[in-house]
Amino acid sequence: MDSTRGRRPAAADAEQFWEQHYRTRRAWDARVNPLLAETAAPLRPGAALDLGCGTGGDTLWLAQQGWHVTAVDISTTAVERVRERAGELGLADRVVTERHDLADSFPAGEFDLISAQYFQTPFPLLRGRVLRTAAGALRRGGLLLIVDHGSTAPWSWDQDPDIHYPTPTEVAAELDLDPAHWSVLRADMPHRRATGPTGETATVIDNVLLVQRTAV
Repeated sequence: MDSTRGRRPAAADAEQFWEQHYRTRRAWDARVNPLLAETAAPLRPGAALDLGCGTGGDTLWLAQQGWHVTAVDISTTAVERVRERAGELGLADRVVTERHDLADSFPAGEFDLISAQYFQTPFPLLRGRVLRTAAGALRRGGLLLIVDHGSTAPWSWDQDPDIHYPTPTEVAAELDLDPAHWSVLRADMPHRRATGPTGETATVIDNVLLVQRTAV
């Protein structure tokens, strides 16, 4: 999320934008993000939090691996569809959905894994505050995985040529976590070949930051 640009909208503007986005979203993107799968696959399943769950690909994949997942989004449509799809897949006992405007509220509980995948928006948001709250919700040994866009895909909803994508180092600096309690396990910018909604492909950059809580 680029929290420094754009006018200061009413909260309803952000909700309306994402409602429209997910009402028209097709099923093609209801799949796990590869960097989340790479990170979570070797872990012992526990309690996970999916920040900005969208169409639910990450939530449903985690639940299929045995995780108990809390999925949150600002869009009512998004969380309702994730809940419905979890029921269809027999995962209702592993998925809880909650609607949150994370500028104002954050889900309760402690988690072994918190995922913030492409947690970016055209609306102003104190993203660092949200992610610090997320880091504080980790259990000891828990992981916070932040994957941001590092480049603009041709099919992205945001084609602003002046957009700045924070590097992992910049994100870590914004979080300003005490190294006595949290450790950075990964901070890099891998390239990958991605496929868009109509089958087009492009090389994109992901900005990856993985943080572990080492002490309570």
